[in-house]
Amino acid sequence: MLGYVTVGTNDLPRAAAFYEELAKELGVPRMMESDGFVAWGVADSPAAGLGVTKPFNGEVASVGNGVMVALAAKDRAQVDRLHAKALALGGSCEGPPGVRMPGFYAAYFRDLDGNKLNAFVMEAPPASQA
Repeated sequence: MLGYVTVGTNDLPRAAAFYEELAKELGVPRMMESDGFVAWGVADSPAAGLGVTKPFNGEVASVGNGVMVALAAKDRAQVDRLHAKALALGGSCEGPPGVRMPGFYAAYFRDLDGNKLNAFVMEAPPASQA
């Protein structure tokens, strides 16, 4: 359903460096860039891409209340690494890695512009005993 998601920034080089490191951990290449926009993803893939952009209208970028970008991780260890990397790059913690509900492991953080993200993995429920 989603093709791509963008988050705003007021400092594109700084934001691009932050997201480049997260994309490397996820194994996702940079696929587009211009003077005001950088995006990561795989062309012709059904998976959504992620971009960081200066607002087109020239106004100051701001954070949307209730808006969050969720990064799909391959396992709990990658969730932990993404959260740690985001904090090491200057992001802030919005919730440490952990089980949020059965089958959902996630960690929450904000980027350098205050945009909220999470890294998560959906896990199969444990096999029931008959």
